[in-house]
Amino acid sequence: YFHASPELLARKGIEEELGLKVSKKKPKGKYSKRERSPPVVAPYVPKLKRTNKSLQERTVEIFDGMTLVELAKRTGEGIGVLQDVLINVGESIDSEFHPLSIDIAELIAMEVGASVKRIHVSEGKEILPRPPVVTVMGHVDHGKTSLLDSLRQTSVAANEAGGITQHLGAFVVSMQSGASITFLDTPGHAAFSAMRARGAAVTDIVVLVVAADDGVMPQTLEAISHAKAANVPIVVAVNKCDKPAANSERVKLQLASEGLLLEDMGGDIQVVEVSALKKTGLDNLEEALLLQAEVMNLKARVDGPAQAYVVEARLHKGRGPLATAIVKAGTLVSGQHVVVGSEWGRIRAIRDVVGNLAERATPAMPVEIEGLKGLPMAGDDIIVVQSEERARMLSAGRKKKFERDRLLKISNGRAEELEQSEEVPQRAEMPIIVKADVQGTVQAVTDALRSLNSPQVFVNVVHVGVGPICQSDVDLAQACGACIVGFNVKSPASYITMAATQAGIKILMHRVIYHLLEDIGNMIVEKAPGTFETQVAGEAEVLNIFEIKGKSKAKGGDVKIAGCRVIDGCVSKTATMRLLRSGEVVFEGPCASLKQEKHDVEKVGKGNECGLVLCNCDAFQIGDVIQCLEQVVRKPKFISSESGAVRIEC
Repeated sequence: YFHASPELLARKGIEEELGLKVSKKKPKGKYSKRERSPPVVAPYVPKLKRTNKSLQERTVEIFDGMTLVELAKRTGEGIGVLQDVLINVGESIDSEFHPLSIDIAELIAMEVGASVKRIHVSEGKEILPRPPVVTVMGHVDHGKTSLLDSLRQTSVAANEAGGITQHLGAFVVSMQSGASITFLDTPGHAAFSAMRARGAAVTDIVVLVVAADDGVMPQTLEAISHAKAANVPIVVAVNKCDKPAANSERVKLQLASEGLLLEDMGGDIQVVEVSALKKTGLDNLEEALLLQAEVMNLKARVDGPAQAYVVEARLHKGRGPLATAIVKAGTLVSGQHVVVGSEWGRIRAIRDVVGNLAERATPAMPVEIEGLKGLPMAGDDIIVVQSEERARMLSAGRKKKFERDRLLKISNGRAEELEQSEEVPQRAEMPIIVKADVQGTVQAVTDALRSLNSPQVFVNVVHVGVGPICQSDVDLAQACGACIVGFNVKSPASYITMAATQAGIKILMHRVIYHLLEDIGNMIVEKAPGTFETQVAGEAEVLNIFEIKGKSKAKGGDVKIAGCRVIDGCVSKTATMRLLRSGEVVFEGPCASLKQEKHDVEKVGKGNECGLVLCNCDAFQIGDVIQCLEQVVRKPKFISSESGAVRIEC
């Protein structure tokens, strides 16, 4: 019976060994009806839908001339799926090994939900030396723009609101030696971190400006981290050396402690002492920059389609959307069709930094292009396409991908909020509409406002835009109850101001980031519901105890009265009382009676004597302390540091 089942063994009469009881059915007739067991209902298991979340998190690298097989391997999709997408975009190939253009490869990858990174070929028939792109970075008010003004013989710093730079500027400076250098001036305020990151991403050399009388500050450290992240060499310019409090040796020690290997200490980072005001040391700075550029042997492809990078974008009333860009490789020619981020257009005009028209733009040349259909984002890449149809198709695909990612991000955020809704208390919402002069400033102001989020108030930026405040902004603000922030834009027309006043909409106009953040911070503090806290309003010491005998049960039993003197603050009858003995809490509860000279009173001030009766407590002793507790609403605080960083402390 080694291979027998337990039921078979039971039928053999050895039920006792196995402990089984098998029912023996007797047939009712010749053809007994077989009893059927009810069908087993299996649980429904839905088919797992393939999500594109993994593709969105992973970036697919594409290049010109890649095949459909290579693209299928990188995206993880089948060749048949990619062929269907290829037919939908209006392209046909002979086989899956046919080379694709980089634009078609991007369209296919975006259609299946993948994020794309373009790999451009740097080789070309004509490769020539190019001027270096130098980004000036450092802490706010350390003299970056003044140093550039001394090099260019201009005064940009005088035109900036509040005397601090709040834009990303690109200039070409012709040095005395005949060489030209492209400079990028970045803001130093804490709110413009994204602008500094964009400046470091497109540059060849970073000039780190440190004031000799101030030393290394928070934005100096941030600039060092941006330069290291972009793998860009640093040249240190110690500014304001003409001041009496200047101490360049202290600055060098501080920089060395932050990990910068200076030349004076055996490293390779050059240090130049300059004075933007006295215009001293500028020749040494020029020599250091040209030496660093010569060591790097900077060359770029001149022939072929251009690759450019948007530094800043703004909206002009007469010329439409304008994009300030720096060409990285190739030549940008007027009349070409370009795709910038999710926008497209045909280049109508190219202007240099002075404003003169140019037919073409060569590598490392900052230019302003016009002719785009919409306003691009600062930091977008400019790519040249063959035709208007291809530009439209690529722009529509990018917009579709951007909207899909945005909706997915919102849905994921709502799911997380629902999971945490039981633990997180409800917050007041403060909707804001932001309008600024250029795209980079819009992004900086939006990021700075979102950094003011607190556990009590949620700053919701419902709409952003470039240009002056218009009637549609007022209508949107009225619909969602938002306030409008205008930064570095013209004052709205009188009829817009009147409409906003009638609708009860607040319009804040600012030109300096300090004042804007301070005003919004104060509004957040006012709107915050605050937290309830218990604090001691007064203290009274028990000097004597009086007892009143009760005459009947109807009028109550015996009552003990604590004769007290108020030693601090005031004692209120409506407040909660706490009885302390040797520092320990004996009782906490409401006050039944408070009298002063046989008169019922609501409050007793410091230095006065009173009689006090507590509800359900008569265990007084001479020397006890009775504290008067009251509930107060504690509002959050707006805190601004010396470096310009702001926060809301609850």
